[in-house]
Amino acid sequence: MDRILEIVKKADYYLEEIPEPGKKLEPPEGAGIASWIDHTLLKPEATAEQIRSLCEEAQEFQFASVCVNPSFVPLVSGLLVNSGIDICAVIGFPLGATLATQKIFETLSSMDSGATEIDMVINIGALRGQGYGMVLNEIQSVAQVVHNQRGALKVILEMSYLTQKEKIIACLLSEAAGADFVKTSTGFGPGGATLEDVDLMNRIVGKSLNIKAAGGIRDYETVKAMIESGASRLGTSSGVKIVQEAIA
Repeated sequence: MDRILEIVKKADYYLEEIPEPGKKLEPPEGAGIASWIDHTLLKPEATAEQIRSLCEEAQEFQFASVCVNPSFVPLVSGLLVNSGIDICAVIGFPLGATLATQKIFETLSSMDSGATEIDMVINIGALRGQGYGMVLNEIQSVAQVVHNQRGALKVILEMSYLTQKEKIIACLLSEAAGADFVKTSTGFGPGGATLEDVDLMNRIVGKSLNIKAAGGIRDYETVKAMIESGASRLGTSSGVKIVQEAIA
């Protein structure tokens, strides 16, 4: 409880006096932008053939990862073996409202199938209802599974549902729970990544966590602006178009 009280107290302080940005990043020029992008296909109607094309594109352009729903992880793992490209699975997606035990099982199953990165949606309702201990414990439990498998955990906060104070608390809870990234959104909520949210994340936890911007990122100019605001990873289904714009 003391830990939660400290986090809430810190959030109140940050509401009054926002910190300086945690990191300043320069977007790469040309094809190098691909290594900052999670090449993503999360549509419910996605087919195995589309996932195969996604993996072919990832190898051609050398994206940071391929990001898919858990059922496709075994397929992607086989297609990307020895490629050096990470395999990212989304957990509790897109609502975040499943039980923590289910998120843990889903994480372990995905990693046993070959996932190296996990993007987990927090329990948004618990956060908004001030169930901060529940959110902290959930993230901490999933982080332990991920790190035991030497993977990276990105925590999806779905910022468009949150007040400014809730955004700050969500970032601080993710930091306290041992996450590797905080991520703006699923792309399925009422809003996607904004420069204001990425900047806020950078100011709150940018010194200790990486930031992933996702949701509505469709062109190179937006990617550059997100990086300049503090994002070190971008989730998008428009990766090929973005790289082509970068090298044009």
